[in-house]
Amino acid sequence: MDRKHEWRNTMFSPEMKMSDLVNLDYRLLTVISRMGIKVGFGERSVAEVCSMNGVDTATFILVCTMYSLPEFVPDKNSIAAIRPGIIVDYLHNSHSSYIKYGFMEIEKAMKELVEPCDTKQKKIILSFLAGYRKEVENHFDYEEQTLFPYVRAMLDGTADGSYTIAEFREQHSNIEEKLEDLKNIVLKYLPENCDSELAGRVLMQLFSLAEDLDIHTAIENNILVPVMNMIENNGAAV
Repeated sequence: MDRKHEWRNTMFSPEMKMSDLVNLDYRLLTVISRMGIKVGFGERSVAEVCSMNGVDTATFILVCTMYSLPEFVPDKNSIAAIRPGIIVDYLHNSHSSYIKYGFMEIEKAMKELVEPCDTKQKKIILSFLAGYRKEVENHFDYEEQTLFPYVRAMLDGTADGSYTIAEFREQHSNIEEKLEDLKNIVLKYLPENCDSELAGRVLMQLFSLAEDLDIHTAIENNILVPVMNMIENNGAAV
């Protein structure tokens, strides 16, 4: 049975051990960290670990499912059962992780990689990377300053109705396109005297970031937007 089909027949559950969940997909350590959960689970179940850390279990499991199955789209019942505040905390922590660690590591490796390039080539590549980072930071700033405060205001009943989730959906830009261009620069246009092993490491970092950002966007579009639509229409938080 290949991995994709294995996942189709695997369900995360509150009763399973948290350590077993990680063994099924080690990438979920990223979700665990961004949910504010520390490792050292012992034999505790997913529900027990979530409860100890103040994390809603249904929300945690849904995010894990989307992270492991990027093509998965949750149904209305799954969405209605989650806590939007937990999603906002997760997205906020993701932003911090991208900026503090993801881009920092990529920038450090990229500077080392392009060191053999001539001055013009080096400037073009590093300027492109810096420009992309700025675009991502602006994207995140909008969410931090507009989207997340709106969600929190809706949940505590203080929203003034001046903003709706439809506005976010209309303005939600794609931040992955330029990352594809950056990957192509490394794949296709680096001079031969650049370190091939280092180039491979940079590419792995770029592919990993692209995959993570895709899931990040899917969580916003397929969980946060629908649940906020429900709250707006029903006039009550879930």
